Amino acid sequence: GNISFSCLEPQVVPVTFLSSSSYLALPGTSGQDEVFVSFQFRTWNKEGLLLSSKLHQSSGGFLLYLSDGRVKINLHKTGRVLSDIAAGAGLNNGQWHSVSLSVKRNRVSVRVDNDVTSSAHASIPLQIYSGDVFYFGGCPRVSECDTSLGGFQGCMRLISIGKKAVDMISVQQNGFGNFSDLQIDLCGIMDRCLPNYCEHGGECSQSWNSFYCNCANTGYKGATCHYPIYEQSCEAYKHRGNTSGFYNIDSDGSGPLGPFLVYCNMTDATWTIVQHNSTNLTRVKSANRENPHRVFFKYSASLDQLQATINLADHCEQELAYYCKKSRLLDKSDGMPLSWWIGRTNETHTYWGGSLPAVQKCACGLEGSCIDSQHYCNCDADRDEWTNDTGFLSYKDHLPVTEIVITDTGRPNSEAAYKLGPLLCRGDRTFWNSASFNTETSYLHFPTFHGELSADVSFFFKTTASSGVFLENLGIQDFIRIELHSSSEVIFSFDVGNGPSEVIVQSPNSLNDNQWHYVKAERNVKEASLQIDQLPQRSHSAPPDGHIRLQLNSQLFVGGTASRQKGFLGCIRSLQLNGMALDLEERAKITPGVEPGCPGHCSSYGNLCHNGGKCREKYNGFSCDCTFSAYAGPFCKKGKHISAYFWTGTSVTYNFQEYYTLGKNSSSHASSFYADMTLTREAITFAFRTTRTPSLLLYVSSFYKEYLSVILIRNGDLQIRYKLDSHQDPDVFTISFKSMADGQLQHVKINREEEMLFVEVNQNERMKFILSSGTEFNAIKSLTLGKISEDSDVDEETMKANSQGFIGCLSSVQFNHIAPLKAALHHSSSAPIIVKGRFTESNCGTLTGADSTSSETTHSFADHSGPIDEGKPLANAIRSDSAIIGGVIAVVIFILLCITAIAIRIYKKKGLYSKNEAKGSENEDSAESALKSELSMQNTANENQKEYFF
Repeated sequence: GNISFSCLEPQVVPVTFLSSSSYLALPGTSGQDEVFVSFQFRTWNKEGLLLSSKLHQSSGGFLLYLSDGRVKINLHKTGRVLSDIAAGAGLNNGQWHSVSLSVKRNRVSVRVDNDVTSSAHASIPLQIYSGDVFYFGGCPRVSECDTSLGGFQGCMRLISIGKKAVDMISVQQNGFGNFSDLQIDLCGIMDRCLPNYCEHGGECSQSWNSFYCNCANTGYKGATCHYPIYEQSCEAYKHRGNTSGFYNIDSDGSGPLGPFLVYCNMTDATWTIVQHNSTNLTRVKSANRENPHRVFFKYSASLDQLQATINLADHCEQELAYYCKKSRLLDKSDGMPLSWWIGRTNETHTYWGGSLPAVQKCACGLEGSCIDSQHYCNCDADRDEWTNDTGFLSYKDHLPVTEIVITDTGRPNSEAAYKLGPLLCRGDRTFWNSASFNTETSYLHFPTFHGELSADVSFFFKTTASSGVFLENLGIQDFIRIELHSSSEVIFSFDVGNGPSEVIVQSPNSLNDNQWHYVKAERNVKEASLQIDQLPQRSHSAPPDGHIRLQLNSQLFVGGTASRQKGFLGCIRSLQLNGMALDLEERAKITPGVEPGCPGHCSSYGNLCHNGGKCREKYNGFSCDCTFSAYAGPFCKKGKHISAYFWTGTSVTYNFQEYYTLGKNSSSHASSFYADMTLTREAITFAFRTTRTPSLLLYVSSFYKEYLSVILIRNGDLQIRYKLDSHQDPDVFTISFKSMADGQLQHVKINREEEMLFVEVNQNERMKFILSSGTEFNAIKSLTLGKISEDSDVDEETMKANSQGFIGCLSSVQFNHIAPLKAALHHSSSAPIIVKGRFTESNCGTLTGADSTSSETTHSFADHSGPIDEGKPLANAIRSDSAIIGGVIAVVIFILLCITAIAIRIYKKKGLYSKNEAKGSENEDSAESALKSELSMQNTANENQKEYFF
């Protein structure tokens, strides 16, 4: 017979609210003392109006809405909020949620997902009667409801009013109700986080129209967490002006590898230091081929991250020290290695520090300096005494060391010890990689750029041309292009199938000034952005639901276009595409009209050389010459402050020019010979530490009996004496905060601009003085620190200060562009400098008061054989016989004390080592100290004689 099937469950008809102006108006029964409405909804939006209605015969009403993913009910009448309660949480997760609203007599309640715990209730002070229309999702007119909340975007179903289900098919057929911009019988919600376009672990969230990426703690930024916030190398940090310290680096830029922490040592070369988990010296006993000693090294980065860092570097190395006593590295009888190490690629290596790959030798084997010429390693001599094979491993493809295996410490009295240093890498091969484009038709070409969903391009350029194409890559319809459109405008243009788009950045300054300028362009599924130098980034949003894939198929042109029009004239450097560097220099070597490299970095980076340092050009980059600066370091800025300790009678004199007699032309006025050394302004900085007064800190002389002296007078006040007119008394300026002869480091800045004198002491408020003796310091001759050794016509107070010169510490002395201490200590052979008396470099300019006292007193035991100025007698010299006898006795006592201390020290070391031997297994720190002690005693025993100087 006939069989028919029927479904007892009512048909569920969803409805989609497509935009914020969508609404569904359904009739209600006016004047009821009870309001009951229920429905289900799903959305991605945190905010939106779910339901609203006016109350019967009143100016009040109620609003049911989403706020921050929670359902809230707002009951109001005549401008007064009667109730405002909330229920549920996280309801914008794209799942279906049910809501029921009940208002009866004086009570209002909301329940979410039929969960008692997700419900809210409130009492209201008056009776409520229902209105005649319920608006779902929005309103047709502003007057009908509060549209400041914004309309609902999402889906609803199972709508029920007064416990009676609403027939949405009937509404669709205009049977009753009213609606606008709805999609009935379909829930058109999209999951915009599937697939997830947030990169590098960014967290995806979404609204009805779009998705968002939370990039917090990822190390990346941008609309899709694509672009790195950290630099690729220590070299890049250095050229932002950063000093040594810990930094996160991202070696592959926007590639898949994340950032990791390294130490950047910013010396003249830039070193990247990556530590591992076992840096101490480790001693090994009782290991053989059946039971080898294995140690694995774990680094502060993954091997992939390390490989990217090593590939980026100019040079990498790792020190491996192997100490041995009857412990061989190679068994000569069978040619088999007894110890070996394993590198990054899991290959076994049998060459050791200082040697080369594929040569089973140590450093001494290459140099021919092994202790036994029959072997290629010191340890293979198999002697019953400590020796070592130590050196740097520097073959990049094998680094870092990941494992060491030792098998020859099982024989009697056989022992080994090893110590592996951190991975050290120097430089960045990509940072200075550049090419010069010499004609408008010249270009470099590379394989097609693949950046379908995310593409970032960054580079430096410099030019004198007003326009030109930096790079271009074409597809059938799609393309990407970055160009200098005018002398102050860069355009990033592209097409992914939605029509050509442009992002334009206008610079307030000229970009064709032959200085390096930085360009960063990025395009992803959400937006495109362009940034020039430090100017604000410009962005354009992608059209919603448009094409998202960039499909290119031609070659990538750099410095030109496929049509060879509007080529670029100038230099491009450090070109990176999606974190991968293009080797411009190698390609330029084989391309006509393009040359590898690009000279002239000082015009852009010269401002990184501070404190009088001079920028010097290099083929790859630049360096700061700190010869004439009081400071050292890569930028003459944060390096060591040059400090020196002065004793009684010490004198350091810097001669600005030699004295020439006027012989042949005695009628000429001397000023014609010294006009180039006439000063109208001086900038002087120095720091000092002393307890002696009076003291002469600094003295500048002139061929015309003009001078400047900076002294401490007897009460410890600082005094500046300017005599710029040989016929007048000097101008005297006294600074008396407190006694400056208190043994603490005092910082002084003196600046003169003609008659205006500015003085700053210890970063206190700058003081201003006026000179009356003149504005020109004529024919300056020399600058003296400490005691003036020449005959000089100076005032009485300066003479008193000069009687003992200066005893103490002087640091970071700078007179205009001249650094006399640095010249005396580091360039004494080439600089016009004369040093008399005892004068020693010291760190007294950086220590605290207590530290400096102890460090400076050690100098008093130094040998007095250096040249001492034999000018005026020492002011406080004691020449009595009793003093000499007392000195001899003191020296004898001191020698006896030293001998006693040495004996005690040797005895303690013996005791310590015997204890460690008894323990059998010592910790790494004690292992290192014990081995050093044993090596020390071995060396002592091997020496037939040794001289000691006290």
